[in-house]
Amino acid sequence: MFIVILCLMLAMGLVQVVRPQLLWQMNRRLQRGWVKDPDGTEPTRKGYAVQRVTGVVFLAVAVWILVTNL
Repeated sequence: MFIVILCLMLAMGLVQVVRPQLLWQMNRRLQRGWVKDPDGTEPTRKGYAVQRVTGVVFLAVAVWILVTNL
């Protein structure tokens, strides 16, 4: 079960590296009712770059955990 959850997290990390805009679009729907203008919360190019770097670090750690637990 642990490996299945880790693989799902790897897929989400891969999406964060390849297309972080998809994650923002999913989260934008959750902001309704909490934020006055959900479309105004879209990250800038630098924000997306930081998300990509974070995704690469996350993928590296997740792969390391997966390899060491096999």
